[in-house]
Amino acid sequence: MSEQTTEQKIVVVTGASSGIGRGAAIEIAARGMGVVITYNSRPEGAEETVEEIRRNGGSAVALPLDIGRSETFGGFADALAGVLRSEWNADRIHGLVNNAGFGGGLAFEDMTESAFDDYYRVLLRGPYFLTQALLPLVEDGGAIVNVASSAVGPGDTEPGYSGYAAMKGGLVVASRFLAKELSGRGIRVNSIAPGPTRTRLGDNGFERYPEVIAPLAAKTAFGRIGEPADIGKVISFLVSDDSAWITGQDIQASGGYAL
Repeated sequence: MSEQTTEQKIVVVTGASSGIGRGAAIEIAARGMGVVITYNSRPEGAEETVEEIRRNGGSAVALPLDIGRSETFGGFADALAGVLRSEWNADRIHGLVNNAGFGGGLAFEDMTESAFDDYYRVLLRGPYFLTQALLPLVEDGGAIVNVASSAVGPGDTEPGYSGYAAMKGGLVVASRFLAKELSGRGIRVNSIAPGPTRTRLGDNGFERYPEVIAPLAAKTAFGRIGEPADIGKVISFLVSDDSAWITGQDIQASGGYAL
């Protein structure tokens, strides 16, 4: 059991076995917060994230969660409450980072109702209702960050991403409304819009097709694609008290992609 006190802030980061989720968990822990990371298909990646955080003096645990199965969220909330007590002697979390999801496009002509429903379950319904399920555990003055995409905004309109971007756009709008609705408890809600970032999404596309990196970097003001730590640092800021006066915003973190 960790020797942390109940004064430590604790943040849940979904989908933190790799990529942006891992980057966020590591940066949040570096700010002195405890981290509960979730994983679905890659428990070994989750353990690597936990081990890296602990090696650097932080505290973290991993829990399984399938963001596409909202019927399991009540059980996850119970498991989370148990981990908070056993690991930190706590009964509340400070923040929730809704990061879990999947990437990859599908042309409009090829879109099926089943594929569209998959985008909906994982990218919009999942984070929306997970937030609802965990809301009783979020402390007053806490923070929620929803990971959206630069594909929502003008300039990053690529063929084949209508389904993906539609759900991410819905998440951005929902975030703004939740910021208003939860403001009575002092809970901040923001979304973040990463541009092309080196992750495992799209079936580990950047490793499988490295030739796509140069054209994406050429469209980015800083001349490279993003790294998980680039996005993780912004997320860790948004869950920290340093961003206490920011709510209802969609923060672009893309290195100037498609300016």
